[in-house]
Amino acid sequence: MLVKVEAVLTKAEVAQCRSVLENTPWVDGKITAGAQSALAKHNLQVPEDAPQARALGETVLRALGRSQGFNSAAVPFRVFPPLFNRYDVGMKFGAHVDNAIRFIAGPNIRVRTDLSATLFLSEPEDYDGGELVIEDTYGTQSVKFAAGDMVLYPATSLHRVEEITRGSRWASFFWIQSMVKDDGGRTLLYQLDQSIIKTRAELGDKHEAVLGLTAVYHNLLRKWAEV
Repeated sequence: MLVKVEAVLTKAEVAQCRSVLENTPWVDGKITAGAQSALAKHNLQVPEDAPQARALGETVLRALGRSQGFNSAAVPFRVFPPLFNRYDVGMKFGAHVDNAIRFIAGPNIRVRTDLSATLFLSEPEDYDGGELVIEDTYGTQSVKFAAGDMVLYPATSLHRVEEITRGSRWASFFWIQSMVKDDGGRTLLYQLDQSIIKTRAELGDKHEAVLGLTAVYHNLLRKWAEV
């Protein structure tokens, strides 16, 4: 399932992130790539241990916590600390699949990468190229969203970033370990949750249909969740 989550960051938060990143050193993006991915990766990245990355990562995590769309689609258990990258003219990332396990060094925690996320920090009109192209069972989709918007997709997907021909593409990227490992199960829960939201808006929280659908949702989550 590929999901667009709109307005994860406010315009003010996007501006804050860009202001900090403009005064932050960038290094070769291969530092976080696996052996095969490194052969296809050509971009820049803020070092994981840079204080700027940690501070902006906290901003992103707080935004995810308040995002109904993110929590509904991801059913998150763990989120890998957000990273930040940029693609300038001539840069790209060839087709690859993300590593299955990511390691958070400080707390000594491993994160199973069920979902990949790209949170855009550049407006689409500010650069040419740079589309995130994702191939999965739903087909091939080309993604280029507004600054502050995010795309969530299965980390098992083959994906690439097209070459930049004008401007610069900045983004935050990270991975999520979901409480529901199976993408099919997450998709069903997401669709059910979206139906519950619409039904609540039409009938109110106390309507019998709303109570019944909510009970089904939580019983399915209880059945499938790994915590």
